[in-house]
Amino acid sequence: MDYSQFLAMKQEIGLLVVFLLVFLYDLFAPRYAVAGTDKKAVKGISTVAVVLFAIFTAYGFCCSVTDNVQSVFGKMYSTTPVVATIKNILNIGVLIVLIQSMKWNASEPQTMRRAEFYELLFITLFGMYLMISARHFLLFVIGLESASLPLAAMVAFDKNKYESHEAAVKYILTAVFSSAIFMLGLSFVYGLAGSLYFDEIAAAALEDSGLLIVAMAFVMAGIGFKLSLVPFHLWTADVYQGAPTSVTSYLSVISKGATAFAFMVVMVQVFGQFYSAAWEWMLYALIIATITVGNLFAIRQRNMKRFLAFSSVSQAGYIMLGVIGANEMSLAAMMFYILVYIFSNLAAFGVIQAIENKTGLVGMDSYRGLHKTNPRLAFAMMLAMFSLAGIPPFAGFFSKFFIFTGALNQGSVAMYVLVLIALINTIISLYYYLLVVKAMYISPEESEIPTFKSACSERLALVITVGGIILLGIVSVAYNSILTMTSTPL
Repeated sequence: MDYSQFLAMKQEIGLLVVFLLVFLYDLFAPRYAVAGTDKKAVKGISTVAVVLFAIFTAYGFCCSVTDNVQSVFGKMYSTTPVVATIKNILNIGVLIVLIQSMKWNASEPQTMRRAEFYELLFITLFGMYLMISARHFLLFVIGLESASLPLAAMVAFDKNKYESHEAAVKYILTAVFSSAIFMLGLSFVYGLAGSLYFDEIAAAALEDSGLLIVAMAFVMAGIGFKLSLVPFHLWTADVYQGAPTSVTSYLSVISKGATAFAFMVVMVQVFGQFYSAAWEWMLYALIIATITVGNLFAIRQRNMKRFLAFSSVSQAGYIMLGVIGANEMSLAAMMFYILVYIFSNLAAFGVIQAIENKTGLVGMDSYRGLHKTNPRLAFAMMLAMFSLAGIPPFAGFFSKFFIFTGALNQGSVAMYVLVLIALINTIISLYYYLLVVKAMYISPEESEIPTFKSACSERLALVITVGGIILLGIVSVAYNSILTMTSTPL
């Protein structure tokens, strides 16, 4: 075996180095006693993890500039400038989540397991990297399980809360069944093509048979569970509500974004030539159901975490428009959409987490009159809602515009109908996003949330996310750079 092949995995190796440094710091760093208890906690682990990952994120951008197309380990693993950029987009979101979580992870309930949060998170991110770079379904499954199983432990991180235990059980059961369905589909694909390599499956002259449609259906259903596509979304709201808010924000943005990119790779590399004949009409139905059901159920929610859970279900439908377009413009639009979604959704979760850490309140009714007691938090939440709704001139408007344009570039009549339905649903989403703004700014009731000062880490994360929402709506360089890059192979 030529061990020099590992040098192609620059970002994976860099992430493992960060993981090992955090692990060693947790193992050997000095500890301090917690007042009033016999517990001891490692000192400064949150700062170390954030600083190391920030350095790694900068390193990732340097790698993406110099990376060429490389396929190693018998062409099971591939990296390209596009793939490296996709990983960098995820790194931006992870860095923001790490900064947001510093206050929560420094709380007394987290005393004995502060480092475990970062270690589990880095392992899940490593699995997502493998999913995106995989060009063989065996490596894809390894990445999928590496990303899924540690997330169950993260969902159950608040071990003293019943809701967290319930959420973890629902998540792990869903992950197990979805993986079983996915691998059953892979067995059918292997039976038809005689290979699990993406390019060999694509090159096999498979007949448009019922078994092929069933195989593709099972594969897409397995990935649909991870993406929270309707009707595979029923776990989402309960898990988002029960999990710690830092874990919920990670699930809603990073996990969803990585799975969407992996879905795009599978569609383009494996099933592209059979796409219109065998699967197009089902993807149309999935997208329409996901956007519509997510919007309708979001209207009924009064818990902010459940509200954003159904919002993320709807957003997954919009992301899938980039997948169904299956062209360079659609890929660029999807990458830009997820980048904007990271800033917008994490801004909303940043406000929720700041308020929850201080008061324990997560109900939408508690946000009434928030602009009187905490005007900066209300302003950040308002910008996040405007961006998620697609109101100009914020970044969310341009991300939706580009994703619709990329889909329409396919040129079919069915795609025009699909985009029209998505546009109608965008109008529906305006209503429920503005419900939050109405509660904060228009409601005459006094706020249940007192005036308080957020932690420095929470304020820093909000500055980054709000800055991203505003700048990505004004500066078009990001989308132009991504669009230029997508002319290279995926």
